[in-house]
Amino acid sequence: MILLKASGISKEGTNGSILHNISFSLHKHRKIAIAGETGSGKSTLFKIIAGLIRPDTGEIIFENSPVTDYDALVPGTPGIAYLSQDFALSRSLRVEQILEYSNQRPVTEATQLYKICRISHLMKRRTNELSGGERQRIAIAQLLTTSPRLFLLDEPYSNLDRVHKVLLKSVIDDIGTRLGITCMLISHEPEDLLPWADTILILKGGKLVQKGTPKGIYNTPRTAYVAGLLGRYTVVERTSAWCPPELTHLSGKSKWYARPENISVLAEGKGEGTVKRILFLGDHYAIEIAADGRTVIAKSKHGNYEIGTKIRFGVTQVPGITGPF
Repeated sequence: MILLKASGISKEGTNGSILHNISFSLHKHRKIAIAGETGSGKSTLFKIIAGLIRPDTGEIIFENSPVTDYDALVPGTPGIAYLSQDFALSRSLRVEQILEYSNQRPVTEATQLYKICRISHLMKRRTNELSGGERQRIAIAQLLTTSPRLFLLDEPYSNLDRVHKVLLKSVIDDIGTRLGITCMLISHEPEDLLPWADTILILKGGKLVQKGTPKGIYNTPRTAYVAGLLGRYTVVERTSAWCPPELTHLSGKSKWYARPENISVLAEGKGEGTVKRILFLGDHYAIEIAADGRTVIAKSKHGNYEIGTKIRFGVTQVPGITGPF
């Protein structure tokens, strides 16, 4: 069932186009993540979906009805909750008071919701006694008390330490699985997008430049811009001496944006270069190699290489094709 459909959404700003002809569909209980550089139009798109900003052209259909109440006295679309980056809570109230004023659910449902948001122990505190992560979970709970069917989260993980970030990820997962609310989110971090989303939309300059599954976009980005948003990469050209011939059959493009795990340090590798930098990344090392006038990034189990020494490497994985090469 299609919950939301955006058709030809465009929006002009004082300095030019903010969004240009954006179209996509969101099915109920599916998860869409949006990525893009700062100023690519992500937040503006969310505000249009939420009914806070009117598009210049195009239409948003939510639950089979067009979003039209952009000029309502209280802006916003019923059934859609939007957590902005600059959410605000009253500083003069206790948490239980804030939630009581907004709550539209039966008491038993609200109590369960507060448990899901991990805030039951915060009810007697005032908002100026809360950490940033706690305040954010209160704001999420406040929005959820209105019983939305679609929840938009605009960069919810920014400015959170790792502990609160992991906790918030569990909350967002439970919002979908235990409350049955469909979610969309914006993030810059691959680790936030790839494990969570069913579909990723990539925006650049207000245009939708690639749409697909996390695995599909990560493994076969269309451009260097898309590749860079989701992690480290190396440009592999068909003319490179170390490019496997099997790559010719992968796509009709002359370049492939290989991930570090696609390239390994090999004693008999077809490529040769100089060790430029060694990065320890926990369970592996990323070895930066200067070769053919560019930087090649290879994955290695150890970092026992000397900076400036010669090293051989080669492609060991091509998505959709079984090696060795």
